[in-house]
Amino acid sequence: MARQNVKAPELMVERWFNSAVPITLESLRGRPVLLHTFQMLCPGCVTHAIPQVKRIVAMFRKEDLAVVGLHTVFEHHDAMTPVSLEAFLHEYGITFPVGVDRPSENGPIPRTMATYGFRGTPSLVLIDRAGNIRHHGFGQEDDIALGFRLGMLMSETAPAQREQAEDPQHGCDADGCAAPSNG
Repeated sequence: MARQNVKAPELMVERWFNSAVPITLESLRGRPVLLHTFQMLCPGCVTHAIPQVKRIVAMFRKEDLAVVGLHTVFEHHDAMTPVSLEAFLHEYGITFPVGVDRPSENGPIPRTMATYGFRGTPSLVLIDRAGNIRHHGFGQEDDIALGFRLGMLMSETAPAQREQAEDPQHGCDADGCAAPSNG
């Protein structure tokens, strides 16, 4: 997985569901993040992407992967209201946090969607522990390829952990960790 070292822009959300407090990417720093964008009326979202993300949530429940949904509406604005979204989340059993992308003041494309350059929905972004975008996909994601990307992302240490592991005082450097001598 190639490092892009492009910091993930902060999400511009007007309302959160399934979260008692607003979520920021800054607050998730140190954890890998899967950002899943969807629309309720998107066939690919409903038939593939949402079930896929729900399986990921179940599989990584005990891990530190943060899964965040973003309802990003760029069409049919009158049909996709917060009341409709709340019912949709309940009916589809979506329990992970979902934010509503803040509408643009001068066009149909919401703010986070425009900032990230999403081409449509579903879109998926993987963000590493340091807050860098590591994958930016559009459309149906292959289960095996996504599983591989997630495994690689989850296996990486946070920058602070990496620095500590490479500190000679801890017996480790870039080549490995030496076993303590028995004296």
